[in-house]
Amino acid sequence: MTASSRSAAAEPPGLETQRREVESLLRDCELRAGDSWYVVERRWYEQWKEFVETGDQNSSSFPGQIDNTELFEDLDSYHLKERLVENEDFVLVPAEAWHKLLAWYGMVDGQPALERKVVDLPSTLKVEVYPVEIFLCLHSNMDNAITAQFSRADRIHSIQRVMCRAFSVPQGSECRLWMKSSDSSCERLRNVHVSVLDACLSTGMVRTHTDRTGPHCLSNTPPLTEYFLRSSYLEELNFTNPLGMKGEIAEAYADVIKQMWSGRHYSVVPRIFKTKVGHFASQFLGYQQHDSQELLSFLLDGLHEDLNRVKNKEYIELRDADGRPDQEVAEEAWRNHRRRNDSVIVDTFHGLFKSTLVCPECRKVSVTFDPFCYLSVPLPVSKDRVMEVFFVSLDPNAKPVQHRVVVPKAGKVSDLCAALSEMTSIPASQMVVADVFNHRFYKIYNADESLSCILDRDDIFVYELSVLGEEEQEEEVLLALYLRERSHYRDYGSGSNSYGTSLFGHPLLLNLPRRSCTREALYTLFLQRLARYVQPPDPSEEVEEEEEEEEEGEAAAAAAACKTQTNGISDGNVPSHGKLPWQRRNACAEEEEEQKEEAAACSPGSLEGAEQPAKRKTCRKKRKCLFTIQAVNSNGTTERGMGEGGSAVSFSSQPYVAIDWDPDMKKRFYNENEAEKYVKHGSMEVPQQQTTVQLQECIELFTTVETLEEENPWYCPVCKKHQLATKKLDLWSLPEVLIIHLKRFSYTKFSREKLDSIVDFPLRDLDFSGCLLRKNLTNGEPPSRYDLIAVSNHYGGLRDGHYTSYARNKDNGQWYYFDDSKVTYAREEQIVTNAAYLLFYHRQDKIRKPTLPAPSASPAPSAQPANDITSCSNDDAEPGAASCVTMETD
Repeated sequence: MTASSRSAAAEPPGLETQRREVESLLRDCELRAGDSWYVVERRWYEQWKEFVETGDQNSSSFPGQIDNTELFEDLDSYHLKERLVENEDFVLVPAEAWHKLLAWYGMVDGQPALERKVVDLPSTLKVEVYPVEIFLCLHSNMDNAITAQFSRADRIHSIQRVMCRAFSVPQGSECRLWMKSSDSSCERLRNVHVSVLDACLSTGMVRTHTDRTGPHCLSNTPPLTEYFLRSSYLEELNFTNPLGMKGEIAEAYADVIKQMWSGRHYSVVPRIFKTKVGHFASQFLGYQQHDSQELLSFLLDGLHEDLNRVKNKEYIELRDADGRPDQEVAEEAWRNHRRRNDSVIVDTFHGLFKSTLVCPECRKVSVTFDPFCYLSVPLPVSKDRVMEVFFVSLDPNAKPVQHRVVVPKAGKVSDLCAALSEMTSIPASQMVVADVFNHRFYKIYNADESLSCILDRDDIFVYELSVLGEEEQEEEVLLALYLRERSHYRDYGSGSNSYGTSLFGHPLLLNLPRRSCTREALYTLFLQRLARYVQPPDPSEEVEEEEEEEEEGEAAAAAAACKTQTNGISDGNVPSHGKLPWQRRNACAEEEEEQKEEAAACSPGSLEGAEQPAKRKTCRKKRKCLFTIQAVNSNGTTERGMGEGGSAVSFSSQPYVAIDWDPDMKKRFYNENEAEKYVKHGSMEVPQQQTTVQLQECIELFTTVETLEEENPWYCPVCKKHQLATKKLDLWSLPEVLIIHLKRFSYTKFSREKLDSIVDFPLRDLDFSGCLLRKNLTNGEPPSRYDLIAVSNHYGGLRDGHYTSYARNKDNGQWYYFDDSKVTYAREEQIVTNAAYLLFYHRQDKIRKPTLPAPSASPAPSAQPANDITSCSNDDAEPGAASCVTMETD
């Protein structure tokens, strides 16, 4: 029995002690290179927290054994799913806390403990949840490739040693390592002492995306690209700026730009550039999904500080307007900004907006003018939300029906029931909503709970409840029913003599009078509710089992003669809802074990049996149940014992019961295909209307008055305290290249979502004249019309996705579509989509005419530089890109 699968070996401490010990370890344990941490599925951990916080050992929130099932792609290889997110999909616990949880609760049989090491990466320590998985082959023979996992902190010579052992390379042979890329090109790994991270080796088995469409888009920004192609940066590198990166980011970026526009390469893999970015910004280390806007913001700021012409920044005290004219205050603010910040980034991307704050108490007005590098504009957010749910009718023969309902985004569960009631004509008062996860109820919602706690990916079931009489409502019970399959063997390792079980199928919710919670009544009720996919045997084919009994003399014979009732229940005791002919006496497992003990006590070898009057054996047949009923906890993993008065239900909290199937009985009488069927309501067939908004609406929202959030108050110099002031932003001056960030990702205290609205943005003549606060431009000041030059797109959801980009070539005016290492021509009508995330606009007075004719054929290696060159980040390539190491030997 392994440590990872055993159940608790000793009685765990009290719940308060458990909570205190684990929380203390989580709070005080620091990351240290080489230490072990463990990955735990978040839902199990949250349920454990809820359990220990109740202080009730009998609470229905008992989490059961540690179960990481939801983290795996499959239960054969136990590979982790792609792009799991910490604190959303899993939590990390230090080794000591893990071993305590394992000792107290055990772990699901067969699952491996997810131990992960802390690695010392540049400028940070991280728990390496995803080791790098690399293809290894000898002499480029991919038919005999193997895979192996390495830490990013491992050195290349560690890979070489593994390969020598794996391919039986004779000791002393000269070996050369090559890294194969997606285009079958190879790069020699000459320095075997560098780390896997610095060599930019990525996982070959899993495709991940580190965004690079921000730098795609920047490379097609004419003034910045030409600045680097002319090598103007060499005269302006700032190696002493404490806010910069010693010129390394600028030099690495310049190298990428020169390669991309040299015309000598079909594709460019910016390894050094990526390494530099990860070195100075640890959030971009590794191979997880990164945000395009965050990377662009870091890059613009890094390039600015590396190229800042101001070597010694003077201290400048910012002044409030104090009633002075806007023009005067704006000019002063811009002069002060340029005294500390003077670079090609400021020349190209920086503008100025006016910020007005008003104190709600004293009405103090504070006006400042602040520079910006890009505009983050909000999208109009709908007040409604579309939810997909399954409705389970009381009619046992009706399949679940999938509905699509529109509910208030800030609504409650009762609003969901009301919307569903309009579709089904079932009163909302007869509905209960539950989150079904892994064949069990993750949560049963109250009507007044907020809908924001239900995520779009949750499987939500709405159950119709029966109407009870007035006299029964006082004793009403909402019963949760699970289905379990019993294994053929007894789970002796768990410390009990019971059979192991596993959940399957869809759970049910039923309300019924408390007096109907006897095993006999529940057995009949469950058969009725499961009638669509549980077929009772034909009376002529009833399943029978023999039962041996030892009885005494004539009394025993008389008793045997009287046993004419079915299942040990006389006709007069049959429940009013009917007696099933195949029912047997509903004896629990404990009673069966007692019968065996009595038989043993009466055996010929028993001393006590020898002193008893002569007994005789009788053999009778009894009807066998399709399943047995057991009170369980909310996870369906722990038996809770009998309820009060012999009831099959425990009423200490939300009651849960399971019906346990013998595998053979389940195979014969449970129709699994029928149980999984459902139908789609007409609402699922109606295509959802795609919301379209104008870019102008987003800009107007950006300039709308808003009240500051509680987390970010403003200190009023008059009131001498922090206030939730009103704030208004206005555009004052705009840069040569204007970047507009569409805030598609909405985060609040209650919800997180990605907005998929189509933003209709113009490709030409974006006019800001109506948005600028400065209406009268003086002679020589630029106009306010812009043309689009690039778009960064994001496809996917909050946790994962894929980036692509459109960009207009600065030399020939042709639009291209960049998708990983693939580049294709693009038509203008393709560019506006609901994936647009970052928009790059160039002011019309600065746009030059194309110097080359537009291409007439598809891109090819021999075409113009911009026609065929794409920067391919190693960890954003197709599977196998920069993930295969091949060895050559003498």
